[in-house]
Amino acid sequence: MVDNQSGAFDIGGELTVNRLGYGAMRITGEDIIGRPDDEEGAKEVLRRAVDLGVDFVDTADSYGPGVSERLIRESGIADDAVIATKAGLLRNREGDWLPHGDPDYIRNQVLCSRDRLGVDTIDLYQFHRPDPDTDFEESVQAFAELKDDGLVDHVGLSNVSVDQLETARDVVEVATVQNRFNVGNREQDDVLEACEEYDIGFVPWFPLGAGDLGEKGEVVEEIAEAHDASMMQVGIAWLLQFSDVTLPIPGTSSVDHLEENVAASSLELTDDEMARLSE
Repeated sequence: MVDNQSGAFDIGGELTVNRLGYGAMRITGEDIIGRPDDEEGAKEVLRRAVDLGVDFVDTADSYGPGVSERLIRESGIADDAVIATKAGLLRNREGDWLPHGDPDYIRNQVLCSRDRLGVDTIDLYQFHRPDPDTDFEESVQAFAELKDDGLVDHVGLSNVSVDQLETARDVVEVATVQNRFNVGNREQDDVLEACEEYDIGFVPWFPLGAGDLGEKGEVVEEIAEAHDASMMQVGIAWLLQFSDVTLPIPGTSSVDHLEENVAASSLELTDDEMARLSE
């Protein structure tokens, strides 16, 4: 079960969730395209996450595309968890991720996501990535209008700088920011600090660095051995203890791996260990 020491966070000041969430990107087919080989198994992972106390699930319209959102609906977890999805990133046949922030496209995609998720209102709708071919403020304005129209409850951003966050906050109340961040990659420290200042949830994607923790790998391994834990569990525990606004969303298509990730919420690192990992 999700351990109480990881704490809770109020997304947008009102959606209270356990800080350890689940990222639903990996329940699709290979390379995040198409259906998984075992759809029932994918839905069981989602249900098991909720059974373990995970009540924040992150997805996107581009995962599949559309597959992850559909499986969330079919799993029946939407009433028991805050569901966050995204728009603004496309996939081509080669599997490339292509920014697409056209306001009309975003307005259309929210209708598709609502339908696939089976909800009237999306809990948290995130702009997946700024589009260099579309004015950033115009894209954010589209999300603000969706909130005003009651189609989404809260608006989030992803892959943004501090300047972009400030620009967006002049347009709409920003509930979360989702950027790449882990014990081996601290390039977004300034964005995290801004989120702490404004009490905005910071959702670190790639929270385990796919096992590549750079120069921190050796330290993580030593600490993992001391706790009889996996390196991945140490990476999750560090994220939870590093800041009170972090909402890690490790993803997996395996129930066993899911249970291992959730167990990391009860792993308490010492002050010395946190210092070694954070220096």
